[in-house]
Order: sequence, then structure tokens, then C-alpha cells
Amino acid sequence: MGNEIREEFTAYQEGWLGPWALRVADSGGRAHGGDEHPYRTCYQRDRDRVIHCSAFRRLDYKTQVFVPHEQDHYRTRLTHTLEVAQVARTLGRALRANEDVAEAVALAHDLGHPPFGHAGERSLEELMADHGHFEHNRQTLRVVDYLEHPYPEFRGLNLTQAVRRCLAKHETRYDAPAAGEFDDGLLPPLEGQLVDLADEIAYTSADLYDALGAGWIAPGQMEDLALWRMAWERAPSAGAAAATHRRIQACRNVLDILAEDAVAATARRLEQLDPAGPADVQSARHRCAAFSDELGGPVRQMQEFLLANVYQHAEARRQHGQARQIIRGLFQAYLGSASLLPARYQERVGSEDPHRVVCDYIAGMTDRFCRQQHRRIVKLRS
Repeated sequence: MGNEIREEFTAYQEGWLGPWALRVADSGGRAHGGDEHPYRTCYQRDRDRVIHCSAFRRLDYKTQVFVPHEQDHYRTRLTHTLEVAQVARTLGRALRANEDVAEAVALAHDLGHPPFGHAGERSLEELMADHGHFEHNRQTLRVVDYLEHPYPEFRGLNLTQAVRRCLAKHETRYDAPAAGEFDDGLLPPLEGQLVDLADEIAYTSADLYDALGAGWIAPGQMEDLALWRMAWERAPSAGAAAATHRRIQACRNVLDILAEDAVAATARRLEQLDPAGPADVQSARHRCAAFSDELGGPVRQMQEFLLANVYQHAEARRQHGQARQIIRGLFQAYLGSASLLPARYQERVGSEDPHRVVCDYIAGMTDRFCRQQHRRIVKLRS
């Protein structure tokens, strides 16, 4: 059948996608070229390259907010990523954007996260302050462009420029873009904006769910939060296990409320902008993909509550202190003795800044492996 399947699917997409959506022709190509696949578009291949890379698999044992080895039901960085991808595809379909682009970006958006969540990121930034800094968005690009090495001819996953642009411009309340070569003053394509919004939707509802399950917060603390009240009122209250099920349903309702508002508000902005193509979305003064002004306040209120009561919880601060100690100890040990590094990293020390080499190695670790390596080095030195 040759390329007929891909061409038929592309033609089908053309009839469905809005003018603001990225087409295959908007991909910007790949740095290292390559033949087209007979039945997968370039964006579907980007998605698959991300799923099959080792950095993606390691997300399974990296902390999202709650330490995964302490409770089997907490989100990990991987389950969070899958939730973001699901929400991004839903938003993309509802808004006639390119779901394949959104999915590829969503699956890759956290590949640069180090172990121990944001505590690990802050620790590496402190250690790299005089050596080019560390920021997980920039590290994500480094992962897909250099650190992954599945092809003998070149380094990196060789993703399309369009997907790389979305990754470089990823931005949420807690994430700042590291545009680098894409620092051109333009906004991300709509698909990238939708992933940023999906990320916010996913972590707001999921962190709320996990924090309630952990007992760090209680429904009664949120009676003054407008978003929680809306979600709570939508939840059924009858039945023998009403309290537990109503709490669970309320958390799901938070996601539904945010997603519904995001679709409606983004659709209105697209209608007002009336873009002729994706370039008009990128050159607009403001993002099209965003919550409505009416819901923006309640979302910020909820996120401020989570910051004060979950992300800065006493147990979270204890875990952050432990993570900082482990990462700093490993960092100094590897800097002091490159022989402790795997051979492929030792080979880089002679031609690259040792700080960056060590940073790359630690950033790629899972929480579990990071702890194991720290214990091993402590034992070697005792």
C-alpha cells in the first residue's frame, strides 16, 4: 500500500483540523532528515520515539509530588505525564487542533525532570549556578537532542522542529520556558499551549487527590475555595460511603470543570483572533489557550492553597531536605572522582564541563537509583 495510508490520513486530518492547527507541512522537518514512514505521520513518529526512549521509562520511578515508594497509589512523574497526554488529546480534539502533536509534546514535556521532583531541580540549579544553570525544560531539550542516543549516525531522537519548539516554550505556573534557539518572541503553537494548559489541569486535580488521600489536607479546609465548592456541589452525597466517594468525585469534578472552561475559553479566543494559520496563533499578543477570566481567580486560589498546604507541608520540606542532601553528596562525589561514573560519562569528562556531565547523569536518575548510588558511595567512603 506504500504511502497511501499516511496520505489518506493526512487528507482526513486536513478536513478536520481548524486553520490554527499544525499540519505535517508545518513540522519544520528534522535536523537529520530521514525517509517518511508508510503509514505514520512525522508527529506520530515523534510520539513513538519519545515512548520508546529510556528517559521516558525512567519517569516511572521519579517523584511527582509524593514519594512513590511510600505508597503504591501516588502519582509518579510517568502517571502524571500520561494524564497530561490524555487531557491534551481531549482538549486538542475538542478544539480541532492536531492531537498527535499535543500527545507527542505531552509525553516528552517532563523528560528533563530530575529525581525528587522540584526539590531535585532546585538542588541541581544551586549546584549548577556557576556552570550554565539547570532548568528542567532546558534539560528536556537536552534529553531529546543529545542525551538519548538510539541512532548510530547522530545523537538525539531527531524530533520535528515543531515539537521541539513546543517543548522549548513549555510554560506553567511553576515552569518557565527555556526557549534557547526558539527565543524569537513568538508564542508556542496552539498544540504546545494546550499541553501547558493540560499540565496545569492534570497536576491541580491530581495533587489535590493525592494530598487528600495522604491526609495532608481535609475537605473542610477548602470550604472557602471557589473551585472546590463548585466541584463539591457537583458530587453526589448519598450512600453508605458518601464521604469517601464524594471526595473522590469532587477531585474528578475539578478536572472536568477546568477542562470544560479551557475548551470554551480557548474556543472564544480563537474565534476572536480568527487566525488564517498557525503562525497567527504564535504571533498573537496573548495565548489563546487559557482559562476564562472568571475561572482564572479560583484556579490561582486553589494553586496557592496547594502551595501553602501541600508543596510546603512539613513532611514535604523534610523530604526536600533529604533529597538535597543526597543530590549534593552524589554531585560532589562524582566531581571528585570521575571513576565513579559509568564509562560513557567518564568519556565525556575530558571534552565537556565535568559539572554538566555530572548534572546530566544525576538528572537522569530515578529516585530509587539515586538513593542506591548515594548509599553505595557512602559505603565506599566509610
